[in-house]
Amino acid sequence: MTLIFSMSLLKDIFGRLFPKSGQGPDITFGRYTDMYKSAGKSALFDRAHRYFDSGELLDACRSFFDYLTDERSPDHIRLRDEGEIIYFEFFQGSCLIKGHADVNGVRAVSRVARAADLNVGFLRQLMEANHRLNFSRFALDNDNYLCIVFQTGALDASPLKLLHALRELAINADKKDDLLLEEFKSLSPAPDQFRMDVPQHEKDIKYEYFRQEISSALELMEAGMPDPNQYPGPYIYHFLGVAYKFDYLIMPEGFIKDVLEKIHSAYFNKNQLPSQVRLQQIEKEFRRMLSRSKEEVQSEIYRTRSTFGISPPYPHASVAAFIEKELPNMEWSLANGYEKLAEAIPIYVVSYILFHHAPPPPDRELLHLFMRVVENDYFTRLGFSSFHDSSGRPDRRAIRAEISRIQHAYSSEYPKLRANHDKLDYSSAAMFGKTFLQFVRGIDLSQPDR
Repeated sequence: MTLIFSMSLLKDIFGRLFPKSGQGPDITFGRYTDMYKSAGKSALFDRAHRYFDSGELLDACRSFFDYLTDERSPDHIRLRDEGEIIYFEFFQGSCLIKGHADVNGVRAVSRVARAADLNVGFLRQLMEANHRLNFSRFALDNDNYLCIVFQTGALDASPLKLLHALRELAINADKKDDLLLEEFKSLSPAPDQFRMDVPQHEKDIKYEYFRQEISSALELMEAGMPDPNQYPGPYIYHFLGVAYKFDYLIMPEGFIKDVLEKIHSAYFNKNQLPSQVRLQQIEKEFRRMLSRSKEEVQSEIYRTRSTFGISPPYPHASVAAFIEKELPNMEWSLANGYEKLAEAIPIYVVSYILFHHAPPPPDRELLHLFMRVVENDYFTRLGFSSFHDSSGRPDRRAIRAEISRIQHAYSSEYPKLRANHDKLDYSSAAMFGKTFLQFVRGIDLSQPDR
């Protein structure tokens, strides 16, 4: 049976697992990242390599798991060191990964689901998945559990290989469990899965936001101003921005998360389809999500724990280059009076970065601030303070204060970070979005030589 934990029991754990999103309720936003580890953590990884090169596998594993442990949650990875054998376990999403290391090598396994019978459909899926895996493999254990397994001998258990292999195993276990359970009703959840329940009022707010945003996007396109057959581009940006926002703000699991990935692929795969066709594909996926019942959507809103992030690091120079490339796409909509479509471009830029990449912490906090401002109603309904003034426009004083807080928080690590926000335009959502991203593009996150 899946383990459901109360909010009160694990509130402290999650407070340590994720950076605070500002004053307000204990709610997590965005994908977990394990990038940007401290210099001390990097030293542990180097030490693990030195132990391995000296033939001390167990000492290498001890340093490796110290490196892997999240600094924000010291008990994140559980170890039981018995001298000649080290037992370890950690979570990735809702899946538990367990294993051990001894003088003969390292083995790790995660149970994905239990099979009542052997269905050729899921067996074929997992066989095909095995061809795409580099270090691990899906298998069936003696108790009819579908598992993903990694095993390597002592001579080949370098810290770098362990890092790549455990990441691959963990991410694929977490990705497959919900999808298999959704598609094959004969499968049942593994008993050691981890899901932390979300309060019902939070689920209700997220569900209402989910429905409202999809319906609004579809209605905007159906209004045909401008004609989507002639001008599909602005609508594609709008739909993509909504999809990426869902990933960041709602953090759904299972079916909806998979659909969001498909929406991303529908536009970015290299099939050279006309933009009108890609817009139709994206619209179809949105209507699929809209057809889900309230119970189905809310069943996919829960909290998990992760050890590995799936997003690659994205330095500030790349953030700045992406803003510079995409921001001009709002000018046509602004010039022709399509305010809502113009607003969608900055939302797309920010939510795409947060969906697909792991930007440096100051960038991430500034982009989160942007989301707080443009989705102010959503955040205030969740219990956060407002970033709008009494007229409903972005609140200059509150925004400047939050920017100053972010600058101060990272001043020692990024001493060149100078938050000159004098050119921010608070007159409308579109102009705020445009000038805020220009401000983010211009900050300096270079670090002094060490």
